Amino acid sequence: MSRSDYPPRYDDCHGPLYGPQGGNYPPPPSYGFPAYGGPQPSAPYPTGPNAPLYPGQPAGYPPGPYQGHPQPGGPPGGGYPNPPPMPPVMPPTIPSDVLSSGDGFAASGSGWDSLSIRHAFIRKVYLILASQLLVTTGIVAVFTFVQPVRTFVQRNQAIYWASYGVYIVTHLVLVCCKGPRRKFPWNVILLSIFTLALSYMTGSISSYYNTKAVFLALGITAVVCIAVTVFCFQTKVDFTKCQGLFCVLGIVIFVTGIITTIVLSFKYILWLHMLYAALGAIVFTMFLAYHTQLLIGNRKHSISPEEYVFAALSIYVDIVQIFLFLLQIIGASTK
Repeated sequence: MSRSDYPPRYDDCHGPLYGPQGGNYPPPPSYGFPAYGGPQPSAPYPTGPNAPLYPGQPAGYPPGPYQGHPQPGGPPGGGYPNPPPMPPVMPPTIPSDVLSSGDGFAASGSGWDSLSIRHAFIRKVYLILASQLLVTTGIVAVFTFVQPVRTFVQRNQAIYWASYGVYIVTHLVLVCCKGPRRKFPWNVILLSIFTLALSYMTGSISSYYNTKAVFLALGITAVVCIAVTVFCFQTKVDFTKCQGLFCVLGIVIFVTGIITTIVLSFKYILWLHMLYAALGAIVFTMFLAYHTQLLIGNRKHSISPEEYVFAALSIYVDIVQIFLFLLQIIGASTK
């Protein structure tokens, strides 16, 4: 047997395994352990995250941010979007004769002159309501799908709070003041401003959630509203007799919203937020049934044909609030 068939000797293991390489690259470190107390070979690690491993090699990737990144790097607050604002805290629209002893409001027991007047009134209210919902849906779609608009809305929350102020003022004027609510064209102008303000707020809140959550909330809201409307037209249950109950529910959801907003502004508590959102969705669904039966007119209490602005505003607020509360619940579950 020749000598080459034996394993190499111990002294041969300290020699270089490969011959010297060409170019500017240094030879790889030799195998084996260095002598005790001798110099330790240094590993060829780069000096930085973007430095080349050997001289002459290309460097790594350039430092961020890169083109197309929506947010620059850094800790929260240094370019990251703010958390979504709370939905508008406002009590449901309640007819004023529930809160006072006056007899002049439309929700008092009023007789209809004929069936055709009632049908024309219902068509007029739902036509106005469809226009409002179309505007709101368009604004929500733009704020959700157009990335520059979405980024602008999230970084400029002052416009949201300004629209909140406009929403409160126009809402109070339309609900509490009979003159502007019934006088044309001021009622249409105030209702248009109110619709644009609430639509901007709804679009601003929707921009903080992904498109899947927005679509789910929109679909569930549509199903719930259609089901409640069909139920109110077919059922013999009279929700208009329970005006005291709806007044209490309105006060409870309003006070709960204020307390929840104050608490969540200091420390976010998920279960409290979800409890408030679930309670709000249930309460405004009940108010949708109540306002729909006031509109129908074949119950104990009904709305006068002159109050088409009030009827459209009431149902519109109910639908938007149901959508916002459902969006909070679905958005929290999809994160």
